[in-house]
Amino acid sequence: MPGTVGWMRVGGQVFDLQEAGLVVGQAQTSVTVLGLGSMGQAVASALLADGRTVTVWNRTPGRDSGLVAAGAHSASDAAGAVVASPVVIAILLDHASVHATLDPIVQSLAGRRLVNLTSTTPEEARELASWASRHGIDLLDGGIMVPPHLIGRPGASVLYSGSRTAFDENRAMLELLGNAEYCGADAGVASAYDFALLSAMYGMFGGFFHGAALARSAGISARQYSERAASLVTAMAQSLAAHAEMIDAGDYRTNTQNIALHKAAVDAILRATGDAGLAPDLLAPLQALIDRQVSAGHGTLSLSRTIEEIG
Repeated sequence: MPGTVGWMRVGGQVFDLQEAGLVVGQAQTSVTVLGLGSMGQAVASALLADGRTVTVWNRTPGRDSGLVAAGAHSASDAAGAVVASPVVIAILLDHASVHATLDPIVQSLAGRRLVNLTSTTPEEARELASWASRHGIDLLDGGIMVPPHLIGRPGASVLYSGSRTAFDENRAMLELLGNAEYCGADAGVASAYDFALLSAMYGMFGGFFHGAALARSAGISARQYSERAASLVTAMAQSLAAHAEMIDAGDYRTNTQNIALHKAAVDAILRATGDAGLAPDLLAPLQALIDRQVSAGHGTLSLSRTIEEIG
């Protein structure tokens, strides 16, 4: 009953703390998921599959029907969703939507663990950590390394940074989503890893699309091209460690393929691109970075030096 150890009143409603997992010593098996896009749906499903008590909320009604049928509890508003669990996972559209959702109910979040899996920049993650600290909220920021359909499956990975306590005490739950790796107390580190890895992914896709267009202009099917491209990309991935060594050391001297040689190759590719009537947009920025280095007298150095032209 209200006033006893196992109950609390919030906004005129009475909540069973033991059921929510808020009683000291009680296993925290309850979790709330805010945001039911494809990733939110996948996360909630993985938690339900483990037998967790899952409360869900989405700004647009109706997206929780499948989850409710699977055993989730539907909250009519974000405030009700938050007070239902000691751990709240936010998987919303963007950083602004996190604040739009949580700012009005920030008092209800005090004393709880907030796991932000919304895609935010490193600086946005740090701002959210500062905001959480001011309001007595324990924040863990995460970067999901797989698409929704791989959540909870072998090979799935999620990177986390921020509160070490929140990570350690909820690791069993976090492992349900994928291999959970803690990257440090700086809340922005997981996001930095996330965006840096996605940069490599998008760069690969961009190069693949450009190559597929060039191959198609010569009557080569995308399937034929993809088989050879996959082999080349796999082989080239082995050179990343050598590039990393140069970058970390700041020493770009090389006796093999230098920037000037790569300039000749990229220039030729873009001439072929023009001859085929294709757009140069995906490779033109790289060509510009290479040209700038050659003009500045760095043509004899490794292509790894291109990072210095980025910042």
